[in-house]
Amino acid sequence: MYGTPFILLAFVLMTGCNSKTEKNAYHDPLDLSGRDTAISPAQDFFLYANGDWLKNTKIPASQTGWGSFYIVRDQALSNMKMILDSCEALKDPVKGSPAQQIGDLYAVALDSAAIDSAGISPLENDLKQITSIKNVSDLLAVITAGYKKGNGVLFGFYVSPDDKNSNIERPHFDQGGLGLPNKNYYFKTDSASKNIRDAYVNYITKILSLNGDNTAPRDASGILALETKLATASKTPVELRDPQANYHLLTAKEMDKTAPDINWQNLLQQFNVREDTLQVGQPEFYSALSGLLKSTPIAVWKNYLAFHLISSYAPWLSKPFADARFDFYNKLLNGQQEPEARWKRACSLVNGTLGDALGKLYVARYFPPSAKAYMENLVNNLQETYRQRIQQADWMSDSTKAKAIDKLNAFTKKIGYPDHWKDYSSIDIDRSSLIGDLQRIGQWQYNYDINKLGKPTDKSEWGMTPPTVNAYYDPSFNEIVFPAGILQPPFYFQHGDDAVNYGAIGAVIGHEMTHGFDDQGSQYDKDGNLKNWWTTEDRAKFNAHADQIVKQYDNYVVLDSVHVNGKLTEGENIADNGGLAIAYAAFQKTPEAHKDTVIDGYTPDQRFFLAWAQVWRVKDRPQRLLWRINNDPHSPEEYRVNGPVSNMTAFYQAFNIKPDDKMYRPDSMRVKIW
Repeated sequence: MYGTPFILLAFVLMTGCNSKTEKNAYHDPLDLSGRDTAISPAQDFFLYANGDWLKNTKIPASQTGWGSFYIVRDQALSNMKMILDSCEALKDPVKGSPAQQIGDLYAVALDSAAIDSAGISPLENDLKQITSIKNVSDLLAVITAGYKKGNGVLFGFYVSPDDKNSNIERPHFDQGGLGLPNKNYYFKTDSASKNIRDAYVNYITKILSLNGDNTAPRDASGILALETKLATASKTPVELRDPQANYHLLTAKEMDKTAPDINWQNLLQQFNVREDTLQVGQPEFYSALSGLLKSTPIAVWKNYLAFHLISSYAPWLSKPFADARFDFYNKLLNGQQEPEARWKRACSLVNGTLGDALGKLYVARYFPPSAKAYMENLVNNLQETYRQRIQQADWMSDSTKAKAIDKLNAFTKKIGYPDHWKDYSSIDIDRSSLIGDLQRIGQWQYNYDINKLGKPTDKSEWGMTPPTVNAYYDPSFNEIVFPAGILQPPFYFQHGDDAVNYGAIGAVIGHEMTHGFDDQGSQYDKDGNLKNWWTTEDRAKFNAHADQIVKQYDNYVVLDSVHVNGKLTEGENIADNGGLAIAYAAFQKTPEAHKDTVIDGYTPDQRFFLAWAQVWRVKDRPQRLLWRINNDPHSPEEYRVNGPVSNMTAFYQAFNIKPDDKMYRPDSMRVKIW
C-alpha cells in the first residue's frame, strides 16, 4: 500500500446496514443507559457518558476488548457471512468470477478438518528451499521468492509514490525483520518486558519443535539474539513518525556502498525491479543488516527464515501451529482468551485478500446512492467550515493561510467505494489448499504492485476495502477516504438529530481533514509532496501548539504508572482535537444548533459532546491497553474523549465547567490549532 495513511481507529472494522424507516418511530441514538450519573460531567466526562456501561460490560473471551466498534464489527461479519454463504453454496459458478473466488476461498478457510490433516505439508516446498540455502546469495534469493508470494521477511519492501514526487512510483525499502512488535520490546528491563521476551523464545521453540527441529531451544535463542541485533539498528515508533528523517533517495550503487554484502543490482533483478533509484527509509538499518548477513552463521539464518515462514501462516495451518501463535500474539500480548469463531476469521480473511471482489457485492446490498449523497454533502460542509477556520486562525500569516487553503481545496474526496474495481479473475482460487490460494493471491498482488513502476501514480486507488468501518487520510495522495461501512451507527444515524450526527460522523470527517494539517501531514503540500509550504515563523508557532498537545497527553496516566506517549500519539491527538472543533463549528451552522430544543434532558450542544463520547465507548483488556500504549498512535478512548473536550470553550459552557472541576484546564493551557 502507498505509504502509511493516517487512519481514524486503532483497528479495522466492518459493518452492514441497520437503519430505521420512520423518523417518529426511532429511539434516541444516544444510549443514555450507559451513563454513570453519580459522576459529574465536570469531573470525568468519559465516565459520566459511559461509566455504567463500563462497569456492567464483560469482555467476551474471544475479544481483546468490547464496545461500540466491536459490536458493529460483529454485525458486519454477520452481513459478510450472508454474502459468503450464498457464494459458497453456488453450483458451478463461473471460474474467476467474484462469487466463485470469494466463495471458494471462504469455503477452504472454513475447512478446519482438511487443514488439520495437511499439517505443515502446504509449506513443504518453501521449507525445502530454506533447507537448501548454502550462502548469502541463496538466502536473499529465498527471501525475494517469498516476497513474490506475499510473504516478505527481514526487511520492508513495497512500491509506493516517492514522498517528494508523488507522481512517481518508487521501490521502497524500510527496516523490518522483528517478531516482537517494535524495537523497544527487545531492550526494556522491567519484569513484564522480560516475561514477554521469555515467552517469545518459548513460542519460537514451539514452532520449530512442531516442524521437527530437535535443537529448537538453542535455535530459538539464536533467533532472538539475531533479532536483537536487528532491533539495535532499528528506529523506535516515535522516530519513524518523522517523514524527513526517514526519506533517503539513493541509487543501487550508493546502497552497495552503504550495505555492500547485499548486492543491490542482483537483489533488484530478483525482485523484477528495473528502477535504479530507491527510496530508503533507514539506510543505517541496511548497513547493519549487511554486516549481519556476513557475520551470522547460515544455520541461524535458516532457522530464522523457517520460523518466520511458519509463524506468518500459522493462523491458517493445523491446530497446533495456530494455537501456538494465538497463545503468544493474541493471548499474552493482547489478553484475548480464546480464538474467534472460525467463520468470523474466514470472513475477515476474504475481505483482507479479495476485498474488491467482496466489496463489490457488499456495496450493491448495503450502500444505497442516498447514503453516498448524504456523505458527499456532509464532507463538503465540513470542508467549507475548515476553510473558514483556517482564515480565522490568529497564529498564521496570510501567506501560509493561502497555501493551507490551497491544500484543503485540493483534497481528493473518496466516498463509499472505488470508481474502478480490481480484477482478480486471473487468480486460480480453488478448495484444494488454503495456503496455495493465499500464495497465489500474494503473487497477484506482488505483480500488481511491481507493474506500477515506470508508470504515473494511479491516485484513484484505495487503501481500504468498501465494507470497512474506518477512514483515512493519505498524505501522498492528499486525499480523505470514507469507505461505505463508516456511514453506520454509532457514526451516523439516518434519522438522528444534527447534534448527534455532527458529534459523531462530522467529527470523523474533521479528524481525517485535520490529518492533512497535523505534525506529519502538514509537511506535505497540496500535490502530496514532502515539501515545506510554511513560513519559518508560522512553522515555529505550529510546533509550539503541537508541543502543548504532546505535554497534555503525556500527563494522562493509564494502568497505574504507565503514561500515554504524547509523541507517539501526537498526530492522532491533533486530529481528534481539530476534528471535534471543526465538527462543532459546522454544527453551529445548522438551524437545530440554535433552537435550544431539549431532547431527553439535553441541549443540542450537550448532545453533540455526548455523541462524541458514545463513539469511543470501548473497554480494553489490560494487556491490550499496554500493547496500545507501546504501539498504537491513537490514545486510549478515555483520553480521545476527555482530551479534546477539555480544550473547547463550548464544552465548558454546555456542562457548566468551573475552575475547581477536574475537567477544567486554564484558558492558557487549552490547545487550539485548527
